[in-house]
Formats: sequence, C-alpha cells, structure tokens
Amino acid sequence: MPDALPLSAQSITARLERLPYSSWHVTVTAVLGVAIFFDSFDSLAIAYVLPVLIRDWHIPPVHIGLLISSANFGQALGALTFGWIAERIGRVNTARIAIGIFAVMSLACAFTTNYDQLIVCRFLQGIGLGGEIPVASTYISEILRADRRGARFLSYQIIFPVGLLLSGVAGAFVVPRFGWQWMFVLGAIPAIVALTMQRICPESPRWLASRGRFAEADANLAAIERIVSQDGAKPLPPVPELKLETLERQTRWQELFQGRYLSRTLLVWVIWASCYIIAYGLQGWIPTLYREVYHLPLQQALNYAIFSPAGSLIGSLICAFLIDSTGRRYWFTGAFFLAAAGLLWLWAFGAGTAFGMLLGFTFCSAWLGSMNMTIFLYTAEIYPTRMRALGVSWGSFWLRVAATVGPLIVGFALPRYGISGVFLAFSIFAIIGCIAATFMIETKRRVLEEVSP
Repeated sequence: MPDALPLSAQSITARLERLPYSSWHVTVTAVLGVAIFFDSFDSLAIAYVLPVLIRDWHIPPVHIGLLISSANFGQALGALTFGWIAERIGRVNTARIAIGIFAVMSLACAFTTNYDQLIVCRFLQGIGLGGEIPVASTYISEILRADRRGARFLSYQIIFPVGLLLSGVAGAFVVPRFGWQWMFVLGAIPAIVALTMQRICPESPRWLASRGRFAEADANLAAIERIVSQDGAKPLPPVPELKLETLERQTRWQELFQGRYLSRTLLVWVIWASCYIIAYGLQGWIPTLYREVYHLPLQQALNYAIFSPAGSLIGSLICAFLIDSTGRRYWFTGAFFLAAAGLLWLWAFGAGTAFGMLLGFTFCSAWLGSMNMTIFLYTAEIYPTRMRALGVSWGSFWLRVAATVGPLIVGFALPRYGISGVFLAFSIFAIIGCIAATFMIETKRRVLEEVSP
C-alpha cells in the first residue's frame, strides 16, 4: 500500500492511475448510469407525448417548439449553476441534488392539465437534467486511468442512447395504451438513485486533492484501493512515476478564456453547439414530423421514431470500441462529415417519403449519437481538475442553448421551406462542426494532468 508516499495532488493522481478497471468501477458506473439512463429517457419523453398533446390541447407549431425548448432552457441554466456548485461542494453531493430535482419535476409533469403548467414544469425539470450529466461525466472521467479512459468512459455514456431508445419503445407502447402521463411517472424513478449515491459513490479523490483536502482524498482513495484489491488479496500494480506540471490555483471561471484554455474553450463550444443543434433540433420533432408531414397513423409514427435512437445506439457502440484507436480528432472529423453527407442526401432526395426519411435520419443519428457521447469525454480531458466540472458545464450550457434553438429552427423553417429545407439548414451546422474538429488537440491515452496542469 502507498502509505509512505507524501500526500499531494500528484501522488493521488498516480495512485488513481495504477488502479485496474474493477467491479468497483462497474458499480459506480451502474449507479450513475441509472441516473443518466432516466435523464435521457426524460429528455426524449416529450417527443412521444407531443402527438397526443397537439391533438388534445390544440397546440400550434410555434408553441410546439417553445414546449420542447423550455426544458432545454432550464438545462442551460442548470448546467451553469451546477457546474459552479460542483467545484465548491463536490461532484457527488451536486449530482444528488440535480437528480432529485429532475425526478420530482418529472412526476409533477404527469399531473399537469394544460400547456402553461407543463411548460413551467418542464423548465424546472430541465434545471436538474442540465445539472446532472456534466457533473456525473466529470466524476467518471476523474476515477478512470488514462490508457483505456475513452472506452471505459463511453461504456458509461452509452447508457444515454440506450435510454433514448427505450424511451422510444416505451412511448410507442405506453402512450397509446395507458396515456401520456405515464411517460413522466416512469421518469421519476431516479429519485431512488439520489438517496443511495452518497453510500456507494465516494467523493472524487482528484477533486478533494485539488481543494487541498489531502487527508480526505487519501481516505477515500484508500477505501477504493481496498475494494479493488479485495482487501489485499489481489495486489495492485506499482504506483507509476508521473512527471506532471502542477499549479496550485483556486478555480477561476475567467481561466476558461486565458492562456492555453481560450482556444480549447472556443473550439469545444463550437463542437457542442454543432452537435446538439442538429440532434435536439430534430430529435424532439421526429414523431410529430412523421405524423404531421407524412400523415402516418399515430402508432406507425411512434414506431418509425424508434429507429432514430436505435441508430444513435449503434453509432455509440461503434465509437466505444474504436475511440481509443482512432483518437478524438479523427473520430469527430469523420462523424461530422458523414452526418453532413446524410443531411444533404435528405435535402436532395430522402425527405420525399417517410421511409426515405427513416433511412436517412437513422444514418445521421448514428454519427450524431457517437459525438453526443464523446464530447463529454473530450471536454473533461482538456481542463485541469480545479476547473474540469466548470469547463464541462460551460460546454453543456452551449449544448442546452443549441437544444433550445434547434427545435425553434424546425418550427420556423418547416412551414416556410418544407421538410427538405429543414435538413439543408442543419447540414450547414454539420459542415461547421467538421471544420472545427480538425483543430482539436489529441488526448487519447494521455493522463489528465499531462493534458492540463
């Protein structure tokens, strides 16, 4: 055991880097994974209840976009607020609060009786939704070693497209049979996770060390080491010697825009916005487009909508297997290029029929889904521990801004330029993302403190 090592941020990092992937990592990932599963479930639930609400509440197209965007606006606020909180009270406590908010407000959505009530509840629910994912992603990145961090991190993030897929399956089955309210009732289940997190997930040793709380970091890490080594039955590898640049600084949000981090911040903001303005712009509209543009029966429209999250899951699985081989820069550049090609095909040919749209957008969803996962990984890698949650949360803020604007673009463009014009507009964002991705720094298999002091 490493008792003789002096306590410092560098020694804590070195001990984390020697830990093999174990059942403890799986357990923590599963706990946070339940939360992110229902996070994605709730974020897409509105898409599958909209075809019913449009009919029952007589919602015009412009108000559809506002309803979808209300949760995204709340998520933007939540991303900024909880990122700041996570740097002050820790990752685990912050995640518990965020999970509790979105679970309670999901249940509140089920009891709304009109448009105005639902838009308010979705906004409040969004605050919790926006706060949980960046904080949980930061925590996961901080407990994984460098050599397989990409694949291990994405094995956690892949739960998000699984949640999207099962949200579609549940929407197609539950809404026609039991009513739209049950989609939101199911989304309240993560409240149970919030109650158990403190016992199962220790606070991040990296974060504790970055705050100068070395005794607590040592105690948490020693407990983790005992679990991973099965109380010494499985000897741990030697502590590696890491030659890292260390800077003793407190968190300052201004540092996101200074020195080496200015270009990194602006670049990831462009990539976040490009990814999500397309994904969320279309995702929430898909069942409604099948219903209103192609005039499919309700059940068929909901069934067709399932193919989009299915494509996202397939792309995410491919990415999880390949990301540590291809690297981040090449993956993003290629994925944006293929998404742009798919959107241009939909503009020119595919959007003429419902089946053509199904094929084209499923193809696009595969590449968009893989990037939607990996951008959390990459953003966490390019900032130091003292500002990692802040950096991820600011990136997630632009995710939510994009997710707010995207549905409004559809609501504006659809009546004026038709469905083909919608896909042409979104292809422009994919091209912008492709160009930006060529300037990414490569982070594969590099220790976090090597990438950022």
